Amino acid sequence: PSPEADPFVKEGQRVEAGQVLCLIEAMKLFNEITSDVAGVVRAINIENGTGVEFGEALFLIETA
Repeated sequence: PSPEADPFVKEGQRVEAGQVLCLIEAMKLFNEITSDVAGVVRAINIENGTGVEFGEALFLIETA
């Protein structure tokens, strides 16, 4: 929720479908990015505060 807060998820953490992974600010609005699948977060491909592009892979989630 804030730049100083702990991240929503960490590498190695199990997530469920629909779980919030991060927030992305677009035009002063914050959008929740949720997981489409259940699995384990294997990689976080972005740093906090880094700009992202449409279609860019933000997370790598390994499904069972």
